Amino acid sequence: MITLTGNDLTIEQLRRILFENETIELDDGAMERVCKSRAAVDRIVAEKKTVYGINTGFGKFSDVSISEEDVNPLQLHLIRSHACGIGKPFSEAVSRAMVVLRLNALLKGFSGIRPIVAERLAMMVNEKIHPVIPQQGSLGASGDLAPLSHLALVLIGEGEYWKDGEPADASSVWQQKGLSPVELQAKEGLALINGTQTMTAQGVVTYIEAETLALQSEWIAAITFESLFGVMDAFHPAVHAARGYKEQMAVAERMRWWLDGSRLSTVQGEKRVQDAYSLRCIPQVHGASWQTLAYVKEKLEIEMNAATDNPLIFEDGEVVISGGNFHGQPIAFAMDFLKVAVAELANISERRIERLVNPALNEGLPAFLSPEPGLQSGAMILQYAAASLVSENKTLAHPASVDSIPSSANQEDHVSMGTIGSRHARDITENARRVLAIEAFCAAQAVEYRGADRMSPRTAERLGAIRKVAGPIDEDRVFNPDIERIAAFLLGEAYHGIKQRVLS
Repeated sequence: MITLTGNDLTIEQLRRILFENETIELDDGAMERVCKSRAAVDRIVAEKKTVYGINTGFGKFSDVSISEEDVNPLQLHLIRSHACGIGKPFSEAVSRAMVVLRLNALLKGFSGIRPIVAERLAMMVNEKIHPVIPQQGSLGASGDLAPLSHLALVLIGEGEYWKDGEPADASSVWQQKGLSPVELQAKEGLALINGTQTMTAQGVVTYIEAETLALQSEWIAAITFESLFGVMDAFHPAVHAARGYKEQMAVAERMRWWLDGSRLSTVQGEKRVQDAYSLRCIPQVHGASWQTLAYVKEKLEIEMNAATDNPLIFEDGEVVISGGNFHGQPIAFAMDFLKVAVAELANISERRIERLVNPALNEGLPAFLSPEPGLQSGAMILQYAAASLVSENKTLAHPASVDSIPSSANQEDHVSMGTIGSRHARDITENARRVLAIEAFCAAQAVEYRGADRMSPRTAERLGAIRKVAGPIDEDRVFNPDIERIAAFLLGEAYHGIKQRVLS
């Protein structure tokens, strides 16, 4: 069980909550902060102080005063009117992450919710009541209003939730638990939806996949390296220490680890003096992606423990400030950086695929790894497919964060588009995983032509893992199922926290 405090949730803990069904509990100290914050809201209402979002309208309506008897209906109207997300829903994992992250933010004690709201959100996590949340409709400031409103709908017994993998009406979910839906009171609707938890949730799930994929790209590249008699000198530690990037040095170290004991890799002058960049520069290119992953992880873990709603309540209600922590710019940038970093892993992988299948470049392997070149096409179109995915990634990698469209009658005149960035990062990562699955499939075929008995023990073990899900090319067949099975295998390792090499 993981205790949520509002302050120290990690990506690894969230992975366990999302993919290993780890349950949560609420920290006692956090709940004390929640109670104090709520008492402050109740005093504001009773004393008829004018505070944004408690007894005023929202956005451009912030100058409209709301009477005391209407402060609760105000919150209900907010949720219903803002639940206008569109398009296909996020995955259940992202929905679950959104509930966890919104709850964690509320536990910081700056938002003014009642304890029942936190307790009910915790129940949604532990009993897997996951809202159905459309993907499109958020500008990323004032937070993820539309998608988070769909989350809040389930809390009040409206909207839809996932039941056995299908959307179901949430009107009866609390009745089934012997409970009534939450009736929102002053500020609670705004506290639930004013935040960056959609872009952050999708960002964390994508980061989990991307980090594992970056590690997997190294052993996949190592099998390709053996297939092409790669020159090991390029991974010499002195080369990488001379430049000084720790991530580059770590990739080179892991490549030496994977290839230790290989009788297929070569040294300078044995077959050639140097390799093409897609082999020789693996530490430099992959290392640069690791630098970006480190940046993204840091920003995500800050945001996972951040108060991102508005207004925020300090000093037991003596200080209530309307600020802009809901603005998603930090995560928007992080997601755009993540897109580029993962796209590059796919770019260089596709170039290695080309070297494996091109008879002018593959060191005597059969053309297109075909069992009968000419009569059978072998892996010819697999390279086409990889090239197509890489090209699509170049379009998706266009930064979402450089765009902004004013909203709420220009009150909200600059927005982050961070949720679009997070969705595109997910799409790029899915494409990259399939490109690397194609490389793994081609490299497995190629290295078996060379002689699997000459592989390093570690890459040979990985070859065995590939062969459990995808057989060799004995004759032409429909290769789509092979690639999808390898991609699913790679994804499964991400969700289960399997790392084939400890990060240096």
